[in-house]
Amino acid sequence: VQLVESGGGLVQPGGSLRLSCAASGFTFSAFGMRWFRQAPGKEREFVAAINWSGGNIDYANSVKGRFTISRDNAKNTVYLQMNSLEPEDTAVYYCKGDGLSYWGQGTQVTVSS
Repeated sequence: VQLVESGGGLVQPGGSLRLSCAASGFTFSAFGMRWFRQAPGKEREFVAAINWSGGNIDYANSVKGRFTISRDNAKNTVYLQMNSLEPEDTAVYYCKGDGLSYWGQGTQVTVSS
C-alpha cells in the first residue's frame, strides 16, 4: 500500500489549495478514504471522509462549508479542495484508507500572511 499526498504549500489567509492523494497497492475503488491533519504539538485529527462511491461524505465541523472532499476512482486519487483557509488550518495533511493501517508522508499546509 502506498499513499502519496501532494499539493500543500504556503498560502495567505483566505486563499485556497487543492490537495491530492494518489493511492496504490490496494483496490482503491472498494475503500472509503479520509483526510486527517496534525498541527504542531497537537494530535492528529479527522478532517473529511468519502465512501467508495463518493455518495456519502462527512466533514469535521471546523472545515464544513470551506473544504470539499472528492475522489476519482479511475485515477486512484482522492482530493481535498480547501477554500477560505485560516491560520488554524496550518498542519500536515494525511490521507488514509478506511480499515487500512497505512499512512503517507503527508503534505504541509501553512496559512500565514
